[in-house]
Amino acid sequence: MDEYSRKTGFAELADRRFSLRRYGAKPVPAEAFAQCLEAARRAPSACNSQPWHFIVVQDPERRRELAELTVPPGGVMNGFVADSPALVAIVAERPNIASQIGAALKNKPFYLIDIGIAAEHFCLQATDLGLGTCMIGWFAEKKTRHLLGIPSGKRPVLLITLGYPPEGSLRDAEKHSRRKDLHAIASAERYGNPVQY
Repeated sequence: MDEYSRKTGFAELADRRFSLRRYGAKPVPAEAFAQCLEAARRAPSACNSQPWHFIVVQDPERRRELAELTVPPGGVMNGFVADSPALVAIVAERPNIASQIGAALKNKPFYLIDIGIAAEHFCLQATDLGLGTCMIGWFAEKKTRHLLGIPSGKRPVLLITLGYPPEGSLRDAEKHSRRKDLHAIASAERYGNPVQY
């Protein structure tokens, strides 16, 4: 195995992170929340706008109500969310003026890109601590805003489940969701030119 294919450090951490959809009852310690939030706080953002606010939800009743908002009517999707011992809602904050101007000129929602980066920082830190996460984009936003007391004009854009996996259920890399081959997702110099890695 050469130095480029050996998995150490960040590569190993990235390989260990997956969307956990089964949770044990063990509570998440306050120090773990602090470390995950700190990792998210340090994420980069367009023009350093930091357009995010995190709401940690642990109260059993509020968590149950929030989990119900992730299941579509008549659907079974996201049923596992109710078993997560904690949920984190990410609320989009107004970006600074430089980021807003750049987003308008380039027709790109920089604030959503920034929130995605911060969310992954959160999830990678959780993985490093032995916790599992799953990002949830499907939920009733208006009801979530009301439930969590989010001010009018601010939008909850992402939820993250957080908790320990059931005892002995951590999957190894071979059981992860399949990923496309590198040659299917990367090009050299121009779109479609195969990479040589």
